[in-house]
Amino acid sequence: MLYEPRRFKLKDGREALLRNPAPESDAAPMIEALTEMCGETEFLLRYPEECTWTVEQERDILESANRADERLMLVCEVGGEIAGMCGLNLNRPLKFRHRADVDIGLRRKFWGQGIGTAMFEAMIEVARGRGVRQLELDYIEGNDRGRSLYEKLGFVEVGRRPDAVRLKDGGFRKLIYIMKKL
Repeated sequence: MLYEPRRFKLKDGREALLRNPAPESDAAPMIEALTEMCGETEFLLRYPEECTWTVEQERDILESANRADERLMLVCEVGGEIAGMCGLNLNRPLKFRHRADVDIGLRRKFWGQGIGTAMFEAMIEVARGRGVRQLELDYIEGNDRGRSLYEKLGFVEVGRRPDAVRLKDGGFRKLIYIMKKL
């Protein structure tokens, strides 16, 4: 799904650009950014060594996302660097079209600058425009920064999945299921 690029100011005054990823130029930097993000926090759903797809595979993923009517993928660019990425996944079956899943990731050096809020606002706007009535997201227990952002945006907890995430050290974490009515 295509998105009209939008510029906005970060809290520190820098300018950011929210846009669809460009498959040819963004494939390698997106793999690098995701790998970095996965190493900066245990609250993403994979470890850095699991980011093993090729640039060609990432390019195909980006091309497919940009063409898809039911998927929006966005990157936030700051100073020519990918600061974060997010996605909105619409449901196709009629009984579930009122719902959509969202996901988000942000490099640590860009935390606290308003990027997460801007990405969520963009996804909410697109979802509303597509008739979505409910956004849904799972987050890993202990992700207090994420929880704070989600609550600020009006998400509420509706369920928990015990032992849904197993960490390398053998410990388990809950997945906390939240939603926002639009």
